[in-house]
Amino acid sequence: MNIALIGGTGFVGSALLEELLQRGHRVTALARTPGKLAARHHLRVVPADVQDPAQVAQAVEGHDAVLSAFNPGWQDERLYERFLAGSRAIAAGVQRARVPRLVVIGGAGSLYVAPGVQLVDTPAFLDHVPPNIVPGAQAARDALNELRALPDLNWTLVSPPALLQPGARSGQYRLGQDALLMDGDRPAAISVPDLAVAVVDELETPRHLRQRFTVAH
Repeated sequence: MNIALIGGTGFVGSALLEELLQRGHRVTALARTPGKLAARHHLRVVPADVQDPAQVAQAVEGHDAVLSAFNPGWQDERLYERFLAGSRAIAAGVQRARVPRLVVIGGAGSLYVAPGVQLVDTPAFLDHVPPNIVPGAQAARDALNELRALPDLNWTLVSPPALLQPGARSGQYRLGQDALLMDGDRPAAISVPDLAVAVVDELETPRHLRQRFTVAH
């Protein structure tokens, strides 16, 4: 497939890029600084500011899907506002370009730990997550709600588990829907390469159209 990738230099995005290329997909990476991505077979890098819907639309037109691992940066003082603005611009650009599908990497914070209780609102989350991360988790939750309200966008959002770690690619994972996956009495984990496996599997064989799902080992 022809996949437009947003956030390809980041922690998750770089694993997504590797998985896509290893499977033979053709990737167009949108980047504000194209020089950060080295030349590779089946990789094309185009300059684009993903906060601008027009630039997104121009860059992604003609692709089979857009895969977004967008994050303005955990140290951004306006993380909440910029995260939501970027998410909105990406969705608008995909709609404008009439790309058939948008797959978004979300956060674990919007997963439910009890009926009506999301992880991002629990004392355990607020006490143990660095303060600069919280606005991003809140924005990711709100971005998911905004995607659900868009009637003409074929989206999927993937929430990682509570623990997303470096590690090896095993190719193994289990699926969940809206609840935080557990490993016994502890939150479950997954390696970043195996998260990428699950995401590209969803791109190749859609099972969660207009839905959110989660994965873990």
